[in-house]
Amino acid sequence: MAPARDAERSRVAARRERLPPGRSSRRRRCARLAASALGTLGLALGAAALVLDQRYPLPLPDARGGTVVTDRDGVPLRTWPSPDGVWRYPVGLADVSPRYLDALLTYEDRWFRWHPGVNPWALARAGWQWLRRGRIVSGGSTLTMQVARLIEPGLQADTRALSTKARQILRALQLEWHLDKDEILTLYLNHAPMGGIVEGVEMASRMWLGKPAAHLTHAEAALLAALPQAPSRLRLDRHPEAARAARDKVLQRMAATGRWPAAAVQDARLENILVPPLRARWLAPLAAERLQREHPGPVVRSTLSAELQSTLERMLEDRVLTLPPQMTMAAMVLDNDTLEVLAHAGTADFANPERAGYVDMSIASRSPGSTLKPFLYALALDDGLVHSESLLVDAPQSFGGYRPGNFQAGFIGPVSVAEALVRSLNVPAVDLLERVGPQRFVARLRNGGLPLRLPAYAQPNLSVILGGAGTTLTELVGAYRALARDGVAGTPRLLAGQPREERRLMSPQAAYIVRDILETGGHPDRPYAGARRGLAWKTGTSFGFRDAWAIGVTERYTLGVWVGRPDGTPNPGFFGANVAAPLLADLAAALPAAGAARAAPPPGVARTTICWPLGLRAADTPPAQCLQRRTAWTIAGTAPPTLADRIGGAPLVQTVWRDAASGLRVTPACARESQATDLATWPVAVRPWLALRGLAQPLAELGWAPDCRPAAQPAAGGLAIQGVADEAVLRPAAGGREVAVRVQAQGGAAPVRWLLDGRTLPAEPASPTLRFARDGRHRLTAIDATGRHQSVAFEVAGTPAPPGAGLP
Repeated sequence: MAPARDAERSRVAARRERLPPGRSSRRRRCARLAASALGTLGLALGAAALVLDQRYPLPLPDARGGTVVTDRDGVPLRTWPSPDGVWRYPVGLADVSPRYLDALLTYEDRWFRWHPGVNPWALARAGWQWLRRGRIVSGGSTLTMQVARLIEPGLQADTRALSTKARQILRALQLEWHLDKDEILTLYLNHAPMGGIVEGVEMASRMWLGKPAAHLTHAEAALLAALPQAPSRLRLDRHPEAARAARDKVLQRMAATGRWPAAAVQDARLENILVPPLRARWLAPLAAERLQREHPGPVVRSTLSAELQSTLERMLEDRVLTLPPQMTMAAMVLDNDTLEVLAHAGTADFANPERAGYVDMSIASRSPGSTLKPFLYALALDDGLVHSESLLVDAPQSFGGYRPGNFQAGFIGPVSVAEALVRSLNVPAVDLLERVGPQRFVARLRNGGLPLRLPAYAQPNLSVILGGAGTTLTELVGAYRALARDGVAGTPRLLAGQPREERRLMSPQAAYIVRDILETGGHPDRPYAGARRGLAWKTGTSFGFRDAWAIGVTERYTLGVWVGRPDGTPNPGFFGANVAAPLLADLAAALPAAGAARAAPPPGVARTTICWPLGLRAADTPPAQCLQRRTAWTIAGTAPPTLADRIGGAPLVQTVWRDAASGLRVTPACARESQATDLATWPVAVRPWLALRGLAQPLAELGWAPDCRPAAQPAAGGLAIQGVADEAVLRPAAGGREVAVRVQAQGGAAPVRWLLDGRTLPAEPASPTLRFARDGRHRLTAIDATGRHQSVAFEVAGTPAPPGAGLP
């Protein structure tokens, strides 16, 4: 081997000796020059690239997106465009379904992860097709090149021109220089055109499909991958068939490449494309607007339920057509457990300026009318002032010059707490508020989460219980929730994840009793065993018919309805019972069944038999003083006595003396054998209505002994009836067919109200003329503004009509 190597070296040396002088050194110099030239060219190109990159920087788009407010499950309710006027909001790769990414890369650019921005093979194929057919058949664009076209508007004009394609390639290389593959792909996800003013896969998924892009089916992923090919021609709400064909083309590619199973592709082909117009996606516009304003962000998830929201809005749309043009409605449904607002309508017609549809009446301060009365009775129950059947007075009374009347302009005399609340009587509520204290009542509501708004520098007064303060539908709904959750009120939540705010408003015992009254009428002696808890509701109407309310509570939900004009103009004839309550009932019927059985009374609440008029337990009341037995809900076994008589001042148990022989009433001054007896009496103000209510009057029915009675019975408070005497017999004039008598009241505080046989006469005139066309006995009562009264009994006889035919 060694001789052979030596011979080879000799031959090489000989050849070198035969080369012309300098030949070897010139070759080396040429090689060095070529390398230097290439290096210089590379540096020049690099420098040029740097200069061009500085001169023409990447026009990266605004990263800010629009806003989408969704329901609790991610269904879009309302959208807002991004600053550049399109509907878009940014997402990352992790926020998008892997199915979409798989379909996009397989259909658009399978070599995206490997090429430097351009695919030479794709460009060569496009060039060959162009030379062969004389026109551009395919552009050979990569996903990076498509992003380059998206971010630079100048590249979107003539996408098939060679100059445009060259600029697109340069921009693609520039993108790959500055960004990694995930960043480039993210740009595409957020800016790909999806039809109309919709951009980006996330917005397209929510707007067209009603769901986030993270939860796409195979068919939906293929559809969204195809849309950017021709967003106008494939727009789903206008050309669903063309969009379907494009989707199927993507599915075919996925099956051909084996990326998706054939069975999944076959099932995907069967899915229909049903897309309503974009405007139809607007639900809860005012609630969404408030969330978008208070919680800016690309996606704002609300607590609302799109299904329940749609039901509520359809109900409002139907009913608002029955109202005058300027009136509107607001409503709300609250989940009692979570305090989440499930449905919200601040107006009935958002697009109607005549109804001020842009005003959110769910947060507008309005007069609550009588809707605060349940809280007053709950406070009185907790204070031990009353039980559910305590005797209250519904009769004309004056409270320091304040003389409230009832909504129906009449009075019914003796009423229980339950009856007064169910009938929403005003005088008993004002009477009770004066005993509780208006300032204490307002403070209690405020501490419980229901602040009342008073005029500037005003102090709470008795008018508060009849609507003399301001509150909102949202606050009322949150407060009424206490009736279903052991007395704990809460702040309604519109934003998912918002902290819960709860405050105690009343005891569990008071909450149970008040709710039972509003639901069943408060009849503990008539429970409906096994029945599911229904709707406990209360209506309210503010002064001048400005606001009509209905608030209801079920085991699972609290509902509220308001009806009126946003500008506060009166609406005569529209009040809570006839316009708000029907909607409340229909809304409650449309809610999913709660499925919870009627709750048992909380500890301390029991059924107790009590006696009127004293209000005490029947077991603690002498039989002679128990004029009527009633079954009441009591707390801790306590039955508070009837509240003190505001007018008479005398106790409800009075001692009378009766003749031992005849049993008739006598005075203690009589020199005869008599015995003292304690009898129960009624509050002075209710006595004119006792006969109408079928209640006994022991003192009135107990006659006086003829020779032992007071010399005179003075009229109460100086009030006297003129025009007809007590026990008078009235007859028609000769030849007449009726008796006419004009009466008037002397003394007393104006105005004076008149009752004939327990029924209220019209307020005008002050001195009425009574006409009778039939024989019979009657009782006429005059009641002044302080509640004092005077009565006379008389008989009509001699009329042509047969007796017993009834009064005219």
